[in-house]
Amino acid sequence: MTATPALLRAELAAHRPLDLRSVRLSATGQLGAWQQRNAEVTIPHCIEALESSGVLDNFRRVVGESGAEYRGFVFADSDLYKVIEAVAWEIARSGTHAFDGWLDQVIALAARVQEPTGYLMTWIQGVHPEKKFAELEWTHELYVLGHLIQAAVALDRAAGRSDLLQIARSFADLVDRRFGPAGERGICGHPEIETALVELYRHTGQRRYLDLAQRMIDLRGTGLLKAGFHGSEYFQDHAPVRQARTAVGHAVRQLYLNAGVTDLYLETGEEALATAMDAQWRNVHQRKMYLTGAFGARHSGEAFGDDYELPADRAYAETCATIADLHWTWRMLLAHGGARYAEVIEREVYNALAAAVDATGTRFFYANPLQLRPDRTSEENAPRDRQSWYSCACCPPNIARVVAQLGAYLASSTADELAVHQIADAEIDLPDHLGTGTVRLTTRYPDNGEITVALTGSARPGVQIALRVPSWSPQVRLDGEQVQPDEDGYLRLNPTTEHTVALDLSPRWTYPHPRIDAVRGTVALERGPLVYCLEEVDLPDGVALQDVVVSPDQAVTVGTGALELTGTAGDPGPADLYRPTPPSPATGPSSVPLVARPFATWGNRGGDAMRVWMPAR
Repeated sequence: MTATPALLRAELAAHRPLDLRSVRLSATGQLGAWQQRNAEVTIPHCIEALESSGVLDNFRRVVGESGAEYRGFVFADSDLYKVIEAVAWEIARSGTHAFDGWLDQVIALAARVQEPTGYLMTWIQGVHPEKKFAELEWTHELYVLGHLIQAAVALDRAAGRSDLLQIARSFADLVDRRFGPAGERGICGHPEIETALVELYRHTGQRRYLDLAQRMIDLRGTGLLKAGFHGSEYFQDHAPVRQARTAVGHAVRQLYLNAGVTDLYLETGEEALATAMDAQWRNVHQRKMYLTGAFGARHSGEAFGDDYELPADRAYAETCATIADLHWTWRMLLAHGGARYAEVIEREVYNALAAAVDATGTRFFYANPLQLRPDRTSEENAPRDRQSWYSCACCPPNIARVVAQLGAYLASSTADELAVHQIADAEIDLPDHLGTGTVRLTTRYPDNGEITVALTGSARPGVQIALRVPSWSPQVRLDGEQVQPDEDGYLRLNPTTEHTVALDLSPRWTYPHPRIDAVRGTVALERGPLVYCLEEVDLPDGVALQDVVVSPDQAVTVGTGALELTGTAGDPGPADLYRPTPPSPATGPSSVPLVARPFATWGNRGGDAMRVWMPAR
C-alpha cells in the first residue's frame, strides 16, 4: 500500500506522488535533522501534552474512566488525531514501532467512546449531547471527523493497521447517511472534512465519500451557516466555491477548503473548480502572502486582510495557515506542475514553519509576526515567546504531523521524469515505471548551493531527472558550465551520468510591493530560501533596533550561520509624536555593525525585539 498524504487515483494530475518510504532525508541535512528531532522530541512532547492538557481525559470521562472536567476547546479531539497521524508518518519514514503501545491504548479508548451509530466527539457526548449536529457553525464535529479520517488513512497506509480506519469509516458513514446527497443540507463551519473525504474515497474506492465531499463543496456559499459577528466571509460561506476568486475570512478555513476543492478537481476534472482555484492561488500568493510564507493579516477572526494588507508587527500569520497552504499548494503542484508551487512550499518550510518551533522541538509559536516591538505585550495565541502548548493547541500537533511527512513533498514523477522539487540531502528510489535504483542528492543546502545528483541502478531509456532551479538564483552551473533551466523552472539531467549543480546563494535585498503600505520604505535580506531578520540581542549596548537604518548599497558578508553588514542608528530626536517639520536626529547617525540571522531561528536567545523589514535610506 502506497504511503503518501495525497494518493491520486485519477489520471488528471500532471504529477504522481511518491511513496513516502521511497524518500529518505539524511539526518545530516537540515530537513532530515528536523525530522529526527521531530521523532525523538516533538512527537513524544505532544503525546505527553495530550495527557497534561486533558485531551485524553476528555475521552475517558465519556465512558466513566475519569472524573475530570472537560478541558480544552470543543475540537480538542483533533489534537489526538493529528498526533496519531504524525506517528503514522513516522512509522512510514523510519519503520519505528516505538509508539505501538500508545497507539493500542488510544485507539482502544476511542473505540470505547464511539457510539453504536458511529458518532464520536467528546465535547458533544460529554458536555452538550443536545447539540449533536445542531450548531455546525461552531461545534467543529465534521472538522474533527476530517482529522480522524486523515489519521486513520495514514495509519493504514503506513502500518497496514485498520482499527482506527474502522472507527473513522463508521463516523463518516453516519455523516453520509445524514448529510449525503439524499439527506439534510449541512456543512462544517471549519472546512477540513472535504479533503479528508476525498482521501478516504481514494483509499477505499467507495464513491459515496467523494460524493459527500462534492455535496459539501457545492453547498458552501449558499448561506447555510449563521454568519455571526465575523460575517459569512469568515466561514467562506459568502459565495459559491466556483464563483469565489479571492481569499477571505479565517485563513486556515479558506486554505483547507481550497485543498479539498483541488482534491475534488483532481478526481472529477471539473474545469470550473480548476478556474476558481487558479484565481484563488494567484490572489493568495501574489497579494496576501507574507515574505516568510505565512498567511493571515488580522488578529480579529485570524483572517486574511485586503489585498496587500500585510502588516509586519501585527501579522497573525498562524502556523496552521502555513500548513494548510502547504497542503493546498502541493495539490496544485500535482495538478499542474511548475516550479512556482514548489518554490512557495520551500519558502514556507524554511521560514514560517521552521520558525514556529524552537531549537529544542518543544516550544511553539501559534502566530508568527515579522516584527516584535520591544514593548509588545503577549496575547493568548500571540505570545512574545514560544510556548510549550496552547489552550487552543491546533498548531503543535499540526507541526508534528507535517514534519513527519516532509519527504512526501520532496519529489514526484511523470511518465518519463523524476521531478525533484525540494533540494535536500536525500535518497529517492525511482518508481517502478521509471526504472530501478536510487537517486542520491548530496548537498549542504541551504548553507551551500552545490548539489551532486547520482543514480545507483538503471533508469528506463528516455527517463530524465528534473531538478528545480530556484528563481532567486541569478545563475546556475551544471558540471561547471553556466546553463539556463527550462521554461518550467527545472533543469533536465541525464540519469546515466553523475552531475554537479551549483546555485548562486549570494545575499540579496528584497523590496516590498509599493502597495504594501505597512512596510513601505523598508527592505529585507534573503539568502537562498532563507529570510533573515535582525534581533536586538545582537546589537551593541545602547542601540535600539527601532532606530537602526540600513542601506542596500552596503556590502553584505556571509558569516557562519548569519549575514554581516553595517547600518546606522541615530538619536530619534524630540519626544513629540508628530512634528511640523521632517524629523532630524539630534545627533548624527552612528555606524552600527549588524548581524542578520535566519528568521527561522529567531527568539531562541530571548524575546528581545526583532524585525524582518528594515527601514532603508
